Amino acid sequence: MVYQADPERYQSMEFRRCGESGLKLPAISLGLWHNFGDVTLLENSRQLLQRAFDLGITHFDLANNYGPPPGSAEHNFGRIMQEDLSPWRDEMIISTKAGYTMWDGPYGDWGSRKYLIASLNQSLKRMGLEYVDIFYHHRPDPQTPLKETMRALDHIVRQGKALYVGLSNYPAEMAREAIDILNDLGTPCLIHQPKYSMFERWVEDGLLDLLQEKGVGSIAFSPLAGGQLTDRYLHGIPADSRAASGSRFLNPDQLTDATLEKVRQLNALAEKRGQKLSQMALAWVLREDKVTSVLIGASKIAQLEDAVGMLANRHFSKEECAQIDAILNGAN
Repeated sequence: MVYQADPERYQSMEFRRCGESGLKLPAISLGLWHNFGDVTLLENSRQLLQRAFDLGITHFDLANNYGPPPGSAEHNFGRIMQEDLSPWRDEMIISTKAGYTMWDGPYGDWGSRKYLIASLNQSLKRMGLEYVDIFYHHRPDPQTPLKETMRALDHIVRQGKALYVGLSNYPAEMAREAIDILNDLGTPCLIHQPKYSMFERWVEDGLLDLLQEKGVGSIAFSPLAGGQLTDRYLHGIPADSRAASGSRFLNPDQLTDATLEKVRQLNALAEKRGQKLSQMALAWVLREDKVTSVLIGASKIAQLEDAVGMLANRHFSKEECAQIDAILNGAN
């Protein structure tokens, strides 16, 4: 059956302006990090992308090395894009990144002009696109001069291969310098993508304030702490869970008794709010409007629907915020 987008797809989604730009992002964005590679059934990926778009999720976030294997998420996304979603390309924000190891030799990693331009050319070919909406430098490069990396991003926009550029995993002071360089070049930084959740709050020590000062948006990845902030581990580690699978992204050592006790207390508060723990955790990241969008991963349609359902109750009272802080700080 030929896919037809839901005509009411924009009714349930909240769109938020990205920094001081003219671009709006959905409050929920879909990351294709680990569930869209060749190890996943293409039909499952297709159903996830279709359902996400029907729910008003217009932003799809990729990177050159997403899979597994690296490159396969872009390739599979490109195939589904051409077969199902191409009529709606102009309603979508598609992003990709480069900065981690992608191919052998000295030109397949980090942040040189050589690597970034070559990588984006490869990404566009895999996805069958003429341009991406956002191109990120995926992580800081300790050896390449920051001006070279930022000039490469500026060049990519001037080539028409990306509409906007962003940073990911940059600490606050390096982000400040990069943002200033991009402003001087005439290609402002649109967005920063940091890791941020109830269990990882480093961005609160200056980065979020910097982004607001500079008029740069933000999109949080891993807002559920690799699945810890869900009801999956309330009663231990299930045999079929990510933590039990040998995944390098979540191992049993992270799920200490103290962590699991925090999860149980947070879950009890979420139940009082009439939400799942995962929904409360996403709402918490968005709570002060310093974060433009939360970036979720999904392997099941129900996870997409739960995430969007969070928007019905995403605000917190002062008492709830204080209670969450007390739980996270181990005061309860």
